[in-house]
Amino acid sequence: MVSGGSLRLGVVSYLNAVPLVYGLDGDPRFTLVRDVPSRIAERLHAGEIDLGMIPSVEYAAGDYAIVPGIGIASRGAVRSVSLFHRRPVADVRRVALDASSRTSVALAKILLRERLGHDPEYVTMGPKVEDMLGAADAALVIGDPALYFRGDEDRLDLGEEWAARTGLPFVFAFWAGRPGAVDAAGVDRLQRALRAGQAAFAQIAAQYNGLGAGRGTESEAYLRRNIVYDLGEGELSGLREFYRRARALGLIDRVPELRFHGHR
Repeated sequence: MVSGGSLRLGVVSYLNAVPLVYGLDGDPRFTLVRDVPSRIAERLHAGEIDLGMIPSVEYAAGDYAIVPGIGIASRGAVRSVSLFHRRPVADVRRVALDASSRTSVALAKILLRERLGHDPEYVTMGPKVEDMLGAADAALVIGDPALYFRGDEDRLDLGEEWAARTGLPFVFAFWAGRPGAVDAAGVDRLQRALRAGQAAFAQIAAQYNGLGAGRGTESEAYLRRNIVYDLGEGELSGLREFYRRARALGLIDRVPELRFHGHR
């Protein structure tokens, strides 16, 4: 798979990442490093991990190749990337951002610019919706904190908004690393891990002990209905469109070419 020991995998510590690494915890060929998406990207940039499930916007910041066919995407409502708001979106002037994923921040900025016609003021905070809404008109929250939040605030689902505006899926994250970081056997093992995880959605949801502990039915529905793990041509088209729009707003320096590990 790789030379020089186990492959260091950076994986996000949310429910939607569990199927990606199903069965790899006990595999001596892999060492799993868990963190929030933005920190996984920083670890990859620093060479602390070999492959990371990085926010898609981070791919434009380095010389990376993508593990084909695997990611975290949506073809409509995603539920775990949402803008909570107490006033109509058209009246939002200040937005609190959860900095855990720079992709979600970039997506929010793209969609709000298109919807409002201007940029609101942005402030970065920790992912506590009540605190964020105490300091701003709206709060961007991702991952489990967004998925399991049960407040009275209105919610703008960014996956749903993107699909409505573009007709395309949105890719939030994927495995990426330096060219040559993983060989064809490693790619195959990651793809088999995902297939095993997809076959075990019910078990994963029932055993999950994060914020969604005890909400197995809800968690399973989220994995089955909202998250797309297979990156096909539609997802790649959505990814390219995201890069084009992010570049147009100056959120990234270039529209990167999509390169892949192994055979595709």
